[in-house]
Amino acid sequence: MLPTLHKQKGALRKSINAVVRSLDNIKEQSRAVTAKVLLLPEFQNCTRVSCYISMPIASGELQTLEILKSILEIGNKSLFVPKVTRDGAMEFLKVENQNDLDALPSGKWGIREPSYESDAGPRVNAMEAGLDLILVPGVAFDRSMSRLGHGKGYYDRYIARYIASGRPRPLLGERSEQIGSSVSSMIVSVALALREQLLDSTIPFGEHDCKMDMIITPEEVIHR
Repeated sequence: MLPTLHKQKGALRKSINAVVRSLDNIKEQSRAVTAKVLLLPEFQNCTRVSCYISMPIASGELQTLEILKSILEIGNKSLFVPKVTRDGAMEFLKVENQNDLDALPSGKWGIREPSYESDAGPRVNAMEAGLDLILVPGVAFDRSMSRLGHGKGYYDRYIARYIASGRPRPLLGERSEQIGSSVSSMIVSVALALREQLLDSTIPFGEHDCKMDMIITPEEVIHR
């Protein structure tokens, strides 16, 4: 990454983190975003969805526990959650049910992560099973669908690796008829954001950064 771009991202990340960590309405904003996610046709029609397990609320991150619970309760969806590997890559592994989710041990940064084995046997890897929808965290987003992450590049590298494996990622509008297909090779990336994380200004964006297909805030659903 170019030094100037790196500095710009770092400064913006520090500024936004200071704002969101001071918020006292993250639970309310999270409930509003959750309701919008559950009403999305792209969510209702998908069968394989990944969702991050949110950090503690003091971190300023939008909370996903109700989304995770809903995915597991619906019954016709498979839930995949992130695991950071020893070599610094990220995988998405299947969670079987609520008890399985609740029993996940804490991994890096105190976030619960799955092991490669569950009580039912080896966990299914999303890179093999395929994903229809990926719910993405971030520090900030803009209306051109750019995303500023936490600086580790996990999601950008994963999406690039997913596409490189032969699973193309089309524009969102080209995907609506494909979601839910048992042989779908497409993926829609949906960013979940607090209202303070959606900026009217432009986020610094590099050649290896991935654009989102959709951004959901408590007030808006923004399409690419």
